[in-house]
Amino acid sequence: MGCGAVATPLWRDRRFVLLLGARVISVLGNGFARVALGFAVLALPGASAGRLSLVLACQALPQLAFILVGGVIADRMSRSRLMMLADVMGAGAYGALAALVLTGHAPLPAMCLLAVAAGTANSLFAPAMEGLVPLLVPAGRLQRANGLLRVGTNTSLLLGLGLSGVTVALVGAGWALALNAASFAVSAVLTGRLKVAGRPRVRASGWTELRQGWREFSSRQWLWVVVAQYAVVIAALNAEVGVLGPLTVEHQGGARSWSVIVGAQALGTIAGAGLAARVRVQRPIFIAVLSTFPAAVPMLLLSLGAPLWLTAAAMFGAGVANDVFGVLWSTTLQREIPEHVLSRVTSYDWFGSLALAPLGLLIAGPIASTAGTSWTLAGCATLVVLATTAALLAPQVRGLRTPAEAGVAEPEVSRAG
Repeated sequence: MGCGAVATPLWRDRRFVLLLGARVISVLGNGFARVALGFAVLALPGASAGRLSLVLACQALPQLAFILVGGVIADRMSRSRLMMLADVMGAGAYGALAALVLTGHAPLPAMCLLAVAAGTANSLFAPAMEGLVPLLVPAGRLQRANGLLRVGTNTSLLLGLGLSGVTVALVGAGWALALNAASFAVSAVLTGRLKVAGRPRVRASGWTELRQGWREFSSRQWLWVVVAQYAVVIAALNAEVGVLGPLTVEHQGGARSWSVIVGAQALGTIAGAGLAARVRVQRPIFIAVLSTFPAAVPMLLLSLGAPLWLTAAAMFGAGVANDVFGVLWSTTLQREIPEHVLSRVTSYDWFGSLALAPLGLLIAGPIASTAGTSWTLAGCATLVVLATTAALLAPQVRGLRTPAEAGVAEPEVSRAG
């Protein structure tokens, strides 16, 4: 009798465990950095909200400006090697930021330059990461792998954010930044141990490669339609979470109430990723787009002045739906896009989805001052519903199906017949 060859469980797959460990550790450090960088800047002599905005903008803008370049590079060289180099760059940037803060000599131009380096590292890492997963995991197990990765990173981000305030209060922002630098260094070691075959030498110019990625992106209706939808959705979410939500609860418990609401959303993302790792759907993009509708509910409840518990429950549900979308979206990209252009297509996805994000933050305040916070939140909810409904009108969004061979995960129990 023959032997049934079956797959090793993901948790026993050395390369997947290395990748998961690298992501969990680096995202944990990023949780520290989100809080620590702001407090580090505000602790400097002559600190102001304007200086803080400048440093944060220097970190955020390269993530959008260089993401397409990151996609081209990731499709030209070993993706694991690029991730390792990006981690080394991030470790150096945050290590230098920590040194400046700890020594008390942190000129603003140096802080801005290092923030640019940190943002650039992220723009190189993200497309390579998305393209690496299908090189490590068989097609039938991509959804479970993406779900496990998001459960791990969402949990570590929540833990990092929770511990960051305590760390800053006890030992200062400089040491919290140093912890983030150390997390990048550990991640670099782990990604450096991933053994992935090198890529064929590419002789085409970077511009030609970029155009090829655009052709692959624009030729798939389901892809560009959902990216256009999410450009609107993310702008509305940025306005809600970054500006309008805190304004709404300012006199209803303030920061404590808002932390409960945002914490409920974070817990929802963990639950959503775990759920998405297990469900099997025949029309993944249709289900993913449907799962965007719950994002409008907390916006409406905030606009109506609903009780805290009800808004928090809605944010939990929105968090669940958000990561159901995320897992189904990543898995579909990895299944449908040819491997040799996957990172470039992913970079267009990131670029398009985030294109309007700064605008949401920029105009939310002025509109709220003119029309009122409640009406502005209701407008954001309306945008989410309209953009999502429009996306559902696209035939490919409704019709794209999971390939038959990927519909059922490979067995994870070894058995000889």
